[in-house]
Amino acid sequence: MSELAVPSTHTDLLDAPVATLATVGADGRPQLSALWFLHEDGALRMSLHAARQKTKNMRANPAATLFILDTANPGRYVEVRGDVTIDDDPEYAFADKIGAKYGGLDLRLFDGDDRRRVVVTLNPVKVNAVDMSGGSPDD
Repeated sequence: MSELAVPSTHTDLLDAPVATLATVGADGRPQLSALWFLHEDGALRMSLHAARQKTKNMRANPAATLFILDTANPGRYVEVRGDVTIDDDPEYAFADKIGAKYGGLDLRLFDGDDRRRVVVTLNPVKVNAVDMSGGSPDD
């Protein structure tokens, strides 16, 4: 796994409540999804339902980008491009960690009877930290 190297000027964004995940669909066009994520042990991870389109996209093409916008300063963001690994989460161990970040929410409530979760880990290839409000990343 590649190391996540986000400049110190942007590490606060790793605790943001929501990010946008970009995957590549079967037709070659991007699909964007707003989702919850967790920065844990130097990695960016997401809990996704196994049957969702974004999961299918990443199984077919592991290239993905996670875009985290500073909602208080929309000219500031971090973009992490990379390749994903996908691991089953049958006991909801990681899903429960994500739920804890969001006030103890039980992600099983979103899955109905089809309770198949996966852990998606983004392995960074390139990190772009941008601040168009006058600040600059400390590369």
